[in-house]
Amino acid sequence: MRLDPFSLPVRFSAGDSGADERTREVELHQDRIFVRRRVGGIRMALKLPVAEFLGVALRVILPPQVPAETVCVTLEHSDPGLSIPLLVAADSDDVVAEWQSWARVLRLPLLVADDQGVLHEPFPHLGQVRLGKIAARRRRRTAVKSRRPSIRWRRRPGLAGSAAEVHRGEREIIARN
Repeated sequence: MRLDPFSLPVRFSAGDSGADERTREVELHQDRIFVRRRVGGIRMALKLPVAEFLGVALRVILPPQVPAETVCVTLEHSDPGLSIPLLVAADSDDVVAEWQSWARVLRLPLLVADDQGVLHEPFPHLGQVRLGKIAARRRRRTAVKSRRPSIRWRRRPGLAGSAAEVHRGEREIIARN
């Protein structure tokens, strides 16, 4: 199963162990999610804002539970029954790119599940800004660079208020009225 994060809204069926037919219909928008399922013969429809979800999680499912090693990208909710699978793949070629794309499109944090299933964030961050080493200053390679020499970036600014020399005790050459 693979969904495209750049073609929202998308509608698909997902497995649901608590539903009657073991499936649920999910309609995924950029800011809200609709979940429709039937439990005990009663039709249910849930409308959830994306902001209520914890984040986009990356999970590795090992062979005792599935035939081969599988990588999953899921939209995690505090209620595990409302978590939504976004990508299930046997190979892990483009999984990290898909994981980051989903988090960027839905504006949710990246999460990683450890061996016990506990979710944690892989990178330290401060609000929406990811923390890390300070990158070196990049040189500009644009058309403007040829018109603005980079030596001016390093020069000290001139002294403010420095005027021409003043000679005291001399007569003025310029007549003023």
